[in-house]
Amino acid sequence: MAGLVTVATAALLPTATGSAAAAGDGHVPARYTEQRLDWHTCDGAPSLDCATMTVPRDWHHPASGPDIGVSVSRHRATGPAARRGVLMMAAGGPGGQGLHRPAGFAGKSPAVAAAYDIVSFNQRGLPLSTPVTCQTRSEFDAFFGDDSRDRSPAAVRGTVRRSRQLARACQERGGGLAPYVTTGQTVRDMDLFRALLGARTIAYYGPSYAAMIGAYYATEFPHRVERLVLDSSVAFDGTWESFLVDQPRSFQRRFERDFLPWLAARDATYHYGRTAAAVKAMWEARRRALRDHPAVLDDGRPVTPNRLDFGTGQALYNAAQGFAPLATALAALDHWDTAAPAGRGMAKTVFGDYLSPEFLAEYTAVTCNDTPWSHDMDGWVRRTATYTAKYPLVGARALAFAATCAAWPASRAPHVRVTGKGLPPTLMLASRHDPAAHYEGVQRSHRALRGSRLVTVGGGDHGQYGNGNRCVDTLVNRYLMTGGAPARDTTCPAPAATG
Repeated sequence: MAGLVTVATAALLPTATGSAAAAGDGHVPARYTEQRLDWHTCDGAPSLDCATMTVPRDWHHPASGPDIGVSVSRHRATGPAARRGVLMMAAGGPGGQGLHRPAGFAGKSPAVAAAYDIVSFNQRGLPLSTPVTCQTRSEFDAFFGDDSRDRSPAAVRGTVRRSRQLARACQERGGGLAPYVTTGQTVRDMDLFRALLGARTIAYYGPSYAAMIGAYYATEFPHRVERLVLDSSVAFDGTWESFLVDQPRSFQRRFERDFLPWLAARDATYHYGRTAAAVKAMWEARRRALRDHPAVLDDGRPVTPNRLDFGTGQALYNAAQGFAPLATALAALDHWDTAAPAGRGMAKTVFGDYLSPEFLAEYTAVTCNDTPWSHDMDGWVRRTATYTAKYPLVGARALAFAATCAAWPASRAPHVRVTGKGLPPTLMLASRHDPAAHYEGVQRSHRALRGSRLVTVGGGDHGQYGNGNRCVDTLVNRYLMTGGAPARDTTCPAPAATG
């Protein structure tokens, strides 16, 4: 039986196309193809099976270097008699963890869960897989400082210094893994996972950065893709630099065009201003006050200007889930000493945490490795000063990320050019005011991915499928179950924000 399994798995692992073929890495050593996944119930997710898959550190030279582990999971099809196959998914970020996501996906999409084994993984570099380590918690907290809008020479020097320290620490503390935490390496991990599952083809769903993963996978292994859904996609038509320098504008747009008018319309509830301009002025006044007098949360953490920015930005991802909690937290900050426990508790939820050292390590490695960055530090200082003035919500912290990648060692990751060649019709989803995955970038990626159909949703939520939008869910479910994509690009209305 072991021999039969080995032959079958090896047969399911073809030579990749594109950059993989150029790198000459078609052969997968037997120690990977012969492994068996030791499935067990996932900790904290009893509906899922988990296992650890062994992969090479560098797929372009798989016979050399240490092996690493990738944690994988699956939710078995609930209707095995009508099982269609495997639907693979991944997490966004880069830095999100995908291991437990099939459970939530199955809960929201029972018809799809009946027809597919839904599988996912924690990408290389993340906890539970072999992690890349860059910072301690205190170093992470210091990385963002107290106020990213401070453009004094001393503050700018401090930001650049901490960014260079982060880039250096990832190389020195990462156990040699940092150069190999890339989207290109991840998609080869995925293809081994597919083969070990015994699947000749897969369906794929990916939101945000996971949509970029899906586009890369489909480019390298087009004959292994049966269905492809890319939701609120990070732009994959160019470089990470070109995508991220456009992101401050889209966050500011969502804040000013959607959230501020929403809050102004509810002045009777939140007492934050009757016009969008008045709401913005009050938010800015609170931010200035927090610089000298941070509000102290009940657990002792201070709400600094940066935490106000971070919490506000995160709430913009989903109107129904984020706008009312943010408004409640802002109202509590405005009279912090006398705020009710419910308001103080919501402020802790909204402003208490932002990312983690583990998330930032993965995010940094992927964005700095995948595609080239300008190393002109003086240019970045000038450029990000403009972002701070025009798009301050996110543009103020752009220098920290840009300076990190400017100091990152040159990457040898091959360039992946997404074209759509060899793929069936694919489905892309996007909203016009998405803060994180700006609509203009999705449109460019849609043009690059030939044969794709773009579903444009009103509003600005990030993540369309399973978001309570019947129009979107109907289109995606029909596509995943039957392969029936819209004949042309189409639109769906926005879900209503509540609160």
